[in-house]
Amino acid sequence: MIKFGTGGWRAIIGEEFTKENLVILAQAIADMMQDEKISHFGFVIGYDRRFLSDKAAGWFSEILAANGITVLFIDRVAPTPLVMYAVKNFNTCYGAAVTASHNPADYNGIKIFTRGGRDATEAVTGKIEEYIGKIAKENIKSIAFEDGIKKGLIKIIDPMNDYIDTIISMIDTQAIKERKLKVLLDPMFGVSKTSLQTILVTARCEVDIINDRHDTLFGGRLPSPSSHTLQRLRDMVVEKGYDIGIGTDGDADRLGIIDEKGNFIHPNSILAMLYYYLLKYKGWKGGVVRNVATTHLLDKIAKAFGEECYEVPVGFKNISSMMEEKSALLGGESSGGLTIRGHIKGKDGIFAASLLIELLSITGMKLSDLLNEIHGQFGKFYFAEADFRYMDKDRERLVRVLYEEKRIPDFNIKIKNISYSDGVKIYFESSGWIIVRFSGTEPLLRVFCEMNTLEDADGVSRKMKEFLKL
Repeated sequence: MIKFGTGGWRAIIGEEFTKENLVILAQAIADMMQDEKISHFGFVIGYDRRFLSDKAAGWFSEILAANGITVLFIDRVAPTPLVMYAVKNFNTCYGAAVTASHNPADYNGIKIFTRGGRDATEAVTGKIEEYIGKIAKENIKSIAFEDGIKKGLIKIIDPMNDYIDTIISMIDTQAIKERKLKVLLDPMFGVSKTSLQTILVTARCEVDIINDRHDTLFGGRLPSPSSHTLQRLRDMVVEKGYDIGIGTDGDADRLGIIDEKGNFIHPNSILAMLYYYLLKYKGWKGGVVRNVATTHLLDKIAKAFGEECYEVPVGFKNISSMMEEKSALLGGESSGGLTIRGHIKGKDGIFAASLLIELLSITGMKLSDLLNEIHGQFGKFYFAEADFRYMDKDRERLVRVLYEEKRIPDFNIKIKNISYSDGVKIYFESSGWIIVRFSGTEPLLRVFCEMNTLEDADGVSRKMKEFLKL
């Protein structure tokens, strides 16, 4: 069974992520491209460092090539934003990255991209699923990878230099050179090292790296930058006196930050800092797009500068679509993904990290000082979040309570309104909110809450967890 979620198709290796399913998916995409009469545009594919990623990219390519579709194959481990950049740069209608992003090590998957280098919409992935249902195994075409190369149906490409040069052209390298920052990078055994190190060294930063070897088990940690997974980065930043510690997830489309004092800077705060920086210090104009589970501090910053904040469902494809519709300046999510106007239409942890380095250089401030400036002007928001793994029977009960019976706990706080556009989000009259929603990539129920005090955030979250018997 191949079902796409908010971040592509992800499955456990050996269960649903198998060669058999991969070739079915590839044949379905080939059939769809032929029916759409766009097969002549070609197809970009890249892969990360997960177990089977390189082989899976090869299997996928063999099917497309056998169907007469030219495959532009990135023959090196590639960050997901690099693959998206290549789709945009080579003007293909579709592309894919073999990755499960920040999922546990026993997962792998496929992210599908469309013209311009953006995440495939639900309409596109739904159409692919329809084609999957029509595939007969005896109709699957395949060609040996080397034969595909010989026939010119598989072409090896390396867009890394162009991607790096594009990011360098978008940041103030001269200001960074003058600041002489000391940076510690943690790729989390993923794929950001080459590109991010090159960008920062070009700007004359002093860069040291940890956790950069190839380890398909990601050092036994979840390859997702958080206060828990970046403990070694935090300790070394303080011990060695770095200006900033940067962690990127498995496929480098998201990031986590440690400030000079060893504090983990939540992605909500990263978004607030970058948006504030672009508006105040760069003098740029434009609104901001966030998903339903991301801080409302962005709303206050936007309002102060005469701009709008737009809320969309979870899934970066929704953020990029709204950014394009409203010509918004920045879009991001509380999980650590963001992009700005003029860059690729998807999240890019490498570009985001580079922009943060520029922020430090232009403002001449420490991260903690800039965050204090923002909190002093707009107030401080406290965020609580938790994930709960469930069984099928639990999901049925939760769906019944939340969506059919539409029951919620008594928070003893006046409610402004409730939205069911993506999960169940409760907006409180005075300030604050809580949302509970099913993950689109794992069997998890996610609870996010933001209030004016940490006590309130924890208390509201606790009432929701107890009510749902989590």
